[in-house]
Amino acid sequence: MIRHLIFFKFKPGTAEPDIKKLEAGLGALPGLIPEIRSYEFGRDLARVERSFDFALVSSFDDLESVKRYGAHPEHRKVLEHINAICSTIRSVDFEVESE
Repeated sequence: MIRHLIFFKFKPGTAEPDIKKLEAGLGALPGLIPEIRSYEFGRDLARVERSFDFALVSSFDDLESVKRYGAHPEHRKVLEHINAICSTIRSVDFEVESE
């Protein structure tokens, strides 16, 4: 099982409607992309200097599944919005024992 983590830093001035659009777009993906095994996301609560603004934690069977997810047209639509509102995006993919 692969755990896929993404961290987002919003551009200065990113408006609440843009964040809501991000949440709605991400929330729809598990019903559209069969490779997704688990999917959680949310806004940072600590709000400290080293924090990112938003994070996504998801699980996939293997790296090939992560790649199919990344190339899926519905994911690409959400990614277009992410790229428009984020100044920095970081990711980590690591292997975990099957759940």
